[in-house]
Amino acid sequence: MWRNIASNFLTLFILILVAVAGVITWGQNQYRDGGPLEAAICLRVPSGSNMVRVSRDLEAQGAISHGSIFRAGADYQDKTGLLKAGSFLIPAGASMEEIVDQVTRGGQSTCGTEINFRIGIVRAQIDLREVDPESGRFVEVASFDPGAEAAAPAAYSEAREDSDVRYRVTLAEGITSWQIVEELKQADFLTGDVTEIPAEGSLAPDSYEVRAGSSRQDLLDEMAARQERTLAAAWDARAPDLPLNSPEEALILASIIEKETAVADERRTISQVFVNRLKQGIRLQTDPTVIYGITRGQGVLGRGLRRSELDRETPWNTYRIDGLPPTPIANPGRASIAAALDPDGSPFIFFVADGTGGHAFAETLAEHNRNVAKWREIEAQRNDN
Repeated sequence: MWRNIASNFLTLFILILVAVAGVITWGQNQYRDGGPLEAAICLRVPSGSNMVRVSRDLEAQGAISHGSIFRAGADYQDKTGLLKAGSFLIPAGASMEEIVDQVTRGGQSTCGTEINFRIGIVRAQIDLREVDPESGRFVEVASFDPGAEAAAPAAYSEAREDSDVRYRVTLAEGITSWQIVEELKQADFLTGDVTEIPAEGSLAPDSYEVRAGSSRQDLLDEMAARQERTLAAAWDARAPDLPLNSPEEALILASIIEKETAVADERRTISQVFVNRLKQGIRLQTDPTVIYGITRGQGVLGRGLRRSELDRETPWNTYRIDGLPPTPIANPGRASIAAALDPDGSPFIFFVADGTGGHAFAETLAEHNRNVAKWREIEAQRNDN
């Protein structure tokens, strides 16, 4: 009898082991296989949240089928205590394992709302953007001028109350240090005063992610450090035989290139024109330097240059001075700095606008005069229209 009881117990024990193994295998498959989510969602994990709350939110949004398996898997992988606050884009069909990895990995949030403070040539603009879960790309919700008298859109005020919103400051190439400082005063998510305008050309046009309450001065310091690294790397890789004696002179030339063209393919050619002129002792004769001598970088001229202004003596008027002006005339971007230190080797000495947004280049004065005549015809036609 005892033998039968032992045999039955062993059989039952084996069946239980098989069942447990089956449950474990099923649970592992549930955890690792693709999930039931049919369309991407944006999962918000508030600060101070836990895996129980996250699993319930995921179940409610149809991203997982078993919250207990989700939590058990996170525990088994020792990731429960690694949960990060933020907003995370959960793609369609994501497995529980992939979701756990995403919400515990850290780094920047992958979806949600972003406030982008863009400083352009004329003025600043605030763009309020949100990630579209379907495409995973930002879509614009609202856009407005922070310096305007009109009140900010309600969507912006609501976003400012959200602790998970991300902030970004983006600088366009070719703006001046004075403009940057003045516009940063309009960024209500930054704090602190700026006691001194940074040196012209010393700030890197780029995109900077910041936190609400960040210091304006700290942000300017980061811009300056980034520009210094960019300039140093380009100077170390510079072409031979350039008529530039220092990185500072390269920065001056880069700022002129930045203001002369927005066409990427032209930068190295325009750089070569100025290099050829410097080598041959020909004055640079570039209008943006004259404009800087008038405005000193404080605002936009907003009109054409007068003959008297071209003839006026200023330290930056390259119609009146030899060589480079004493300082940059704007903050050049990475591409213009690279172009200043790696011109394309062309023989051109002149260039003029060609009516398409680019320039016509010439090696001789006669050819240049023909190009100027064509441009005058285009200007006249536009004025008539």
